[in-house]
Amino acid sequence: MPPPEPTPGDLETRVRASLGSVIDPEIRRPITELDMVGGVTADDAGRVRVDVRLTIVGCPASDRIERDVREAAEQVAGTGNVEVELNVMTPEQRQALTERLRGGKARGNPFGPGTLTRVIAVTSGKGGVGKSTLTANLAVALAARGLAVGLIDADVHGFSIPGLLGLVDEHGNAVKPTRVDDMILPPVAHGVKVISIGMFVEPAEPGGRASSVAVAWRGPMLHRTLSQFLTDVWFGDLDVLLLDLPPGTGDVAISLGQLLPNAEVVVVTTPQPAAADVAERSGVVARQTGQRVVGVVENMAAFEGADGALVDLFGAGGGEEVAARLSEGQAEPVPLLASVPLSVALRRGGDEGVPVVASEPDDPAARAIEGVAAALAARPRDLQGRRLDVTVR
Repeated sequence: MPPPEPTPGDLETRVRASLGSVIDPEIRRPITELDMVGGVTADDAGRVRVDVRLTIVGCPASDRIERDVREAAEQVAGTGNVEVELNVMTPEQRQALTERLRGGKARGNPFGPGTLTRVIAVTSGKGGVGKSTLTANLAVALAARGLAVGLIDADVHGFSIPGLLGLVDEHGNAVKPTRVDDMILPPVAHGVKVISIGMFVEPAEPGGRASSVAVAWRGPMLHRTLSQFLTDVWFGDLDVLLLDLPPGTGDVAISLGQLLPNAEVVVVTTPQPAAADVAERSGVVARQTGQRVVGVVENMAAFEGADGALVDLFGAGGGEEVAARLSEGQAEPVPLLASVPLSVALRRGGDEGVPVVASEPDDPAARAIEGVAAALAARPRDLQGRRLDVTVR
């Protein structure tokens, strides 16, 4: 005896269950969990209609969501038997969504003291040492290890992270984040959630390049921007939050100490010993604001020439010197995490928006950066004084 034909109610239940596999590409959670499925109806002929509620008007992911919903529903109802209707959430529904994403917590900085997210600020004494390139590659290397990683481009005056990670359009302008009311959803590249002031800067003229627009802000505006990145951008649950700081010891470094006193700091320098004095200052300022320097990375180190000999174009010993100076008087010495050699592949990856750790992982520079990621990931967590959400029964 053949099995009975499924009723419309059975079909609706099975389709809704299949829609649980559809992930919102920006929020990165199932659309059923986000209450984006307004309804699923089926008729006696086996035809199914799915109503989807997008978060905002003009949602940039609407085409992808519609395609994924149709494919998931047709796996149950059959090809050609599914109609997808796209609508937009009401203000009340969006408010409920943002509250759900925040877990019922009040709007605020989730990465301050007590957070279980490891916060790592990458700094340098001066510009031009490749700090941003190293930060972008380090973020991708950590994400490749299975960690949930966020990256804040806090170098407001010299933002470059969007370009380094390929988050740009055909004009070279940074892609825009999606807003859901007062919540900003960061774009994702190579598994890393990214936010940068470059994503909010408009070109001086239509079709122009926003990256050429100067951001001329003083201390209070810089502090407000960094604070807004921490409170308004929804990163979700992160294992690691990286911050690419501007070079030097100015306003942003001081603001970071106030907003994220629990941050760990990695200092980037170059091999020439003359750079040690400048690089040391950024570590000293971090300590003055209560942060902990956890390592030094020497960039533009010696590379192997065609004859196999090492070429130390920018000298040698600067990284070791900075690490030694920052270790003086400390209970725990500051290690030299890596010497990253000069690399054409590293430079090319930055120009093309494809980090070398992803495009050419066997390159000597990529291996050195992977070593930094491994060392930071293996560092023991200091949980003293932090609240653990554990219930003992």
